[in-house]
Amino acid sequence: MDKRLLARLTDAERLLVAETGKDELAALDEDGLVELHTRVRRARSKYVGQYRRGAAARVPSAGGRGKGFAQNQLARDKAEAFEIALAQVSAALAKSARASAAELKAERLAAAAAGTTRPRAASSTTAERAAAPARKAPASPARTTSGSKRPAPSQAKKNASSRAQGARRQAKRDSR
Repeated sequence: MDKRLLARLTDAERLLVAETGKDELAALDEDGLVELHTRVRRARSKYVGQYRRGAAARVPSAGGRGKGFAQNQLARDKAEAFEIALAQVSAALAKSARASAAELKAERLAAAAAGTTRPRAASSTTAERAAAPARKAPASPARTTSGSKRPAPSQAKKNASSRAQGARRQAKRDSR
């Protein structure tokens, strides 16, 4: 990583970035990598948010987004440093996940070849579903006496009431 970016970080942030080195990542298992990935992603998101909020706040005073660019360098540098660290952790996590998946696949294939299987989790099988009583089909839309698909007057009133209630809610939100 660029020394200029590391110089902008605090000691705690520098330690977090140091945990993303190749040797440190190789020593972690998949769960450790997930935990580190979460911490680095949170730090990156923090500085990206600070950068965006700072840039947005400076637009009126600076006279434009481009004119306020240089004033927000610290948050931008920290976000970039954590973005690079996150990419390293993500790559290590993906590699570890692929290895775990391959190991699990080999284990399952070996168990299948040996004729042993692990007991299934509590989920319904096809036979259980077939033996269960059939569910009722959803009710069809209300029909008029003539059999057309137009809703009955009572249903039309209910639909109109629901639409009006939604419109009132939206108008209340829009007026904020």
